[in-house]
Amino acid sequence: MRRLAGLGSLGFTLWALGLMAAGVAALLIWPRLSAWMLAVPLALLSLNLLVAILMQPGFRARPPLLIFHLALLALVVLLAIGRATYLNGAAEVSEHAYFDGQLSNYQAGPLHSFAIHGLRFLNESFTIRYLPGPRRAGTLNKVSWVSDSGDTQTALIGDQYPLVLGGYRFYTSFNKGFAPIFTWTGADGVPITGDLHLPAWPLHKNRQSIEWTPPGEDGALWFLLRFDEPILSVEHDSVFHVPEEHYIVVRRGDQRWELRPGDSITLANGTLRYLGLRTWMGYKVSYDWTRPWLLASVVVAVVSMGWHFWTRFARRSWLRE
Repeated sequence: MRRLAGLGSLGFTLWALGLMAAGVAALLIWPRLSAWMLAVPLALLSLNLLVAILMQPGFRARPPLLIFHLALLALVVLLAIGRATYLNGAAEVSEHAYFDGQLSNYQAGPLHSFAIHGLRFLNESFTIRYLPGPRRAGTLNKVSWVSDSGDTQTALIGDQYPLVLGGYRFYTSFNKGFAPIFTWTGADGVPITGDLHLPAWPLHKNRQSIEWTPPGEDGALWFLLRFDEPILSVEHDSVFHVPEEHYIVVRRGDQRWELRPGDSITLANGTLRYLGLRTWMGYKVSYDWTRPWLLASVVVAVVSMGWHFWTRFARRSWLRE
């Protein structure tokens, strides 16, 4: 019984809080560390609070105080579960293309299910307005998906208005760019069409290049997007768009080509045809099913604490006679 009482003591609370502080500091220094760095001390704090509630008769004698500590216990447990099951990540999806469940990068709790791999939605188009400067004013992204009932649904999402699928929240971001589209026809005669995501624009507007090796080729090709049209205005409102006139520089060793839409080059093991230019959108992806329950726990804790202080001080006069 003494050992059990020790788990609910203030000393154990301080020890668990110190462990959690060490975990937070470690995650700030090394963000790629496992979420168990926080989940374990949160679980210990939950155990500490639960034992204190069971061992201290004062809690059961005062219903508001008991409810407050139960809400606090729920809050700690939910925080621990949230850190074990969360996901924060990013994805890049071309215009008129589907999100196929793949993320460009992510951080996730050790118990996350990765149900995101089964999600699909279509990035139909997007509009990004810029104020003079240029300064990004807002993003409207039209997306569509098939609901569980088989109906096609559409929505306009943005930086503050997400698409919610399977508990995952997809927000647009400042990250976007251009994507040249190619068709590669190899020795087997089967054409393969796809695009290459160039670095984000205008963040990397002076580095719009990428390397790619066609299937069956021995060496990589270097691609560079070139255009002279000013996309965004310094003095007037403007909209992000694909340049009307552009070309793709392709290099490999001493060889150099300039491709405009419809042009093609013949390599050792196939033909590469340039089809045109489109855009891609970068999404911020998050998952944490505990958020509404955390809010409910906080509300219950605040209300119960208000109830506790009201019943304790309501009959006392605050005026001196």
